[in-house]
Amino acid sequence: MQIFPESVRKLWNEWDIRVMVPNQPLFTNHPHRVRESAKVRGYQGDSESVGNAHHPDSVIMAFWAPFLLVHLGGPDTITAFSLEDNELWLRHFLGLLVQVGVAFYVFLRSWTPDTYHVTFLAIPMFIAGIIKYGERTWALMSASSEHFRDSLVPPPNPGLDYIEIMDKYGAVSPWLKSFTGSERCRVDKNIIPDARIFHEAYYFFKIFRRLYADLIFSFVEIEDSIHVIFRKRSAEEAFSLIEVELGFIYDVLYTKASTVYSRVGGILRLISFISSVSAFAGFLIIVNKHRYYSRVDIVISYILFAGAIALEIYALILLLFSDWTMLWLSKHKNPVSNQIYRAIYSLRFAVNVNKRPGCPGIQDFSGIDGKLDKYHQIYFEDVSAELKECIFQHIKQKAVNLFGNESDVKEMCSWRGNKVIEIFGATAALSWSVEGEFDESILIWHIATDLCYRDNENRVSQNISPKAKISKLLSDYMLYLLLRRPLMLPKGIGQIRFRDTVAEAEKLFEHETAHRREEPTSLIMLQADSSFPQASVKGSVSKSSLFNGSKLAKSLLSFDMENACNLEWKWEMISNVWVEMLCYAANQCRWNQHANHLARGGQLITHVSLLMAHLGITEQLKVLERECMIQMPPPMAPSNNSAHQRQRNHWNPPDTDSD
Repeated sequence: MQIFPESVRKLWNEWDIRVMVPNQPLFTNHPHRVRESAKVRGYQGDSESVGNAHHPDSVIMAFWAPFLLVHLGGPDTITAFSLEDNELWLRHFLGLLVQVGVAFYVFLRSWTPDTYHVTFLAIPMFIAGIIKYGERTWALMSASSEHFRDSLVPPPNPGLDYIEIMDKYGAVSPWLKSFTGSERCRVDKNIIPDARIFHEAYYFFKIFRRLYADLIFSFVEIEDSIHVIFRKRSAEEAFSLIEVELGFIYDVLYTKASTVYSRVGGILRLISFISSVSAFAGFLIIVNKHRYYSRVDIVISYILFAGAIALEIYALILLLFSDWTMLWLSKHKNPVSNQIYRAIYSLRFAVNVNKRPGCPGIQDFSGIDGKLDKYHQIYFEDVSAELKECIFQHIKQKAVNLFGNESDVKEMCSWRGNKVIEIFGATAALSWSVEGEFDESILIWHIATDLCYRDNENRVSQNISPKAKISKLLSDYMLYLLLRRPLMLPKGIGQIRFRDTVAEAEKLFEHETAHRREEPTSLIMLQADSSFPQASVKGSVSKSSLFNGSKLAKSLLSFDMENACNLEWKWEMISNVWVEMLCYAANQCRWNQHANHLARGGQLITHVSLLMAHLGITEQLKVLERECMIQMPPPMAPSNNSAHQRQRNHWNPPDTDSD
């Protein structure tokens, strides 16, 4: 029984390959989107022209086979969409062998003395396709967890001859210090000023990329990092350094950087480009000389050439505008390199081709405003200079307190708001809010911050404190992580707690509406009696944190009632609690999660985590006895001002900008 008429079957046999081939770039990024049976069937159809492998139409279709390899290689800017894709490199390698074999079979099958002029042009396209597909496979293999980790493990080092040292000196060798020191981060003073950041970021990239392989390092290895960060004159410069460094990490994990940005990679890129252009030029000459090819097939061939050459040009542009090129140009101290560097540096921002994962905007959720059915909506806020400064100064002060007490790094990494509360002298009133599970602390402090912020807004006679804006922004961001990026936070039941909290809030508002109360949501919350812990009243069945958040808000607002000048002090404490929570979450998040989110544009928590590692605040740091005695200024001594001023001074790090 024949389902389709003969005419329909002939039409499909003649046009299926013509439809599929121009759309190769749309299908080649998924292993199941291109099927060899469809390609081979195009040469074994029922029509006379398609079924004959030596027919001109079949010959030119065979000429399209190498283009599949070019597009399977993909652009240089993306090889993997997630870290899991890198683990499939062996499948891609097998796919490379199969696809090359099929394309070569089609190529040989259509070879005849009469049509050699077209099939001969397929050779340079084979070269370009194998190079691009091979580069992608190599990049995937290099970024896979096993190979990436192996590439970072140094070769075996037996060290000094123990027996010889004991025979000669009977104790420590006088040359021991020359073997235990680390490579220094020295940037030539004559280098282009704008290029310093690329050299420093690349130097630290080679050290801190071990974080992503779950390897540890010592204080000796990050000594330069600590000094460089402390020499930075602003938080903006420190975050810019982290941004460039994360760009290098992103390139290694998700692009062809490991193959393209090298001497061999440059040669292969040149060969690939020349091959594509020469094949196109030869095709133009042959088509004009031999006019018995189908016009439709010629147009399709032009489209394929245009796609292949456009891919090469795009790759060349990205290569020229990349951080790797800027790094390479700045190493060559000659007028020509300097002029090229400055020209590219100016154009990078004009054409916006630099796709480095920069410091992202903060994603957050709206607060408790009586419209909880819209809590799922997300909006974005830029990371302001004030927020960067707040985070940077907090981490910097921690680093100052750490110097000389490196063994305390594990304890410091466990602080999650409790240390700030202790420093501000509010342990008795507020410590309960950070002693439970971390997701519960986030919800309690989010509700309290939101209520305090709305109370601040209602005071029309006062301007909103900058620290209040920072607190609100970080509060919303941490809630976003809790609900949409839970894998970046410590394990918990945050989503269950949030749903129970929303359900209880809606129940409260319905109750108040039934009694015809029209007060604002924040006022209803603050008027509710929350003097007792919520669990002691309702039990532990519901995980809601609504009234615990209200209880915390009342405690925070009571500081304002005691003394009007404490308003700024209160918001400084709240903002630092949120920064400490962010630092705790950043340190607890596994680096494979940080790396996964680089492919999605990155997260602020990743920048914070790497900045902390640069200053030695990470649990992946191995502290050896007396290995590192970094002399840094002590914390600023308190002045003779009020207690409020003394507590603020504790969070102001000393001026360490001088060399």
